[in-house]
Amino acid sequence: MTDMPGPAPATAAELRDAILARYDGFSKRLQHVARYVLDHPDDMALQTLTVIAERSGTQPSAIVRFAKSLGYTGAGPMQRLLRETLLANNASLGYGERVHQFTATVDHSVSARGVGALIDEFTEGDILALQNTRATIGHDGLADAVALIRKAQIVHLAGMRRAFPVAAYLAYAIPQAGKPTMLIDGIGGLAFQQFRAMSSKDLLIAISYHSYAPETISAVEAAAAAGAKILAISDSLTSPIAKLATQTMIVRESQVRGFRSLSASLCVAQALVVGLAYEQERGARRRGRASTATDAS
Repeated sequence: MTDMPGPAPATAAELRDAILARYDGFSKRLQHVARYVLDHPDDMALQTLTVIAERSGTQPSAIVRFAKSLGYTGAGPMQRLLRETLLANNASLGYGERVHQFTATVDHSVSARGVGALIDEFTEGDILALQNTRATIGHDGLADAVALIRKAQIVHLAGMRRAFPVAAYLAYAIPQAGKPTMLIDGIGGLAFQQFRAMSSKDLLIAISYHSYAPETISAVEAAAAAGAKILAISDSLTSPIAKLATQTMIVRESQVRGFRSLSASLCVAQALVVGLAYEQERGARRRGRASTATDAS
């Protein structure tokens, strides 16, 4: 059923929407390809099928079959569509390719320059991730996320395992901007009771990265059942927490020598908090001016 061809998406946005709409119906192999297409569109646009297959851990035939399942005659037309979008955005070298070039240089730096060169590796990796995060989220994405937080009655936070430091920071900082906040930590086996505290007037900020924490997925499912809004911070639109989210902020962290950073995630968290504080202050000033005008009349 999944591989039945239909009208091929004509734009990159249509391609993304078609993949997300059909993702759950794909076989596991085609899901693997779908995730790579969404997460590494620059690779898909600029590299040969052989290189793409090697980097994605799949076979060229699977990529061709995936493209045909979406209505294309083969992988070429899908790649051409992504390449035209990349060129239209004036992106001469995509994030994925820059990461591959960076990784290639990492393999030799310590042996050539000593252990002190590690500081160069980690900072350069984080710089790449931060630049990509700025481009991926954009001004509108941050503004929309701040608006979700500002409109919520209570902000609930779920981020387990590697994502916990981001959730803990938000649990500390968001109340400083005047917004009631609850951290879902599951201490003492009370996660279910914490889930039940969410209402349709609230917002859940869920942070999780591959492999996704089951506890965070459960929090998102509970929030959706309660009718709460969900702001997901994750590494893919195919993430299980992104599927139910009101908005997803894509953050792909640097990975150097098997260690994944949190620099980009914490940068996004700080931007959210400062943005919220700014909007709260601006709202207070507007209310103050309106009150003064009313009193004067």
